Amino acid sequence: MKSMKHNYLVKILGAALLLVSSVVSAIDLDSAKQQGLVGEKDNGYLGIVVERNDVQQLVNYINNKRKDIYRDLANKNNLTLEQVEKLAAQKAYDKTLSGNYLWVNGEWQKK
Repeated sequence: MKSMKHNYLVKILGAALLLVSSVVSAIDLDSAKQQGLVGEKDNGYLGIVVERNDVQQLVNYINNKRKDIYRDLANKNNLTLEQVEKLAAQKAYDKTLSGNYLWVNGEWQKK
């Protein structure tokens, strides 16, 4: 039963991450990732690779939306926020395209 719940959450998280990306404008987020300005962190949120005001605004917006979604999923599934963040990070790492950045062992690395 727990495995079914986990699979369900992973699917929901994938859809949620896609939704948040499209709300901001997929081109902006995708472009920021492709240019190496942002990357996925191991906490389920975006991180800044290159400091710029527009990048900071994008990361803040996306991370705020993600946190809202994670809280909602945690509440609906009787999980902690940290559990949902961890699942989201795993999903984001899996979906990250080759050449984009991931936070690994305390530093940015290209996938």
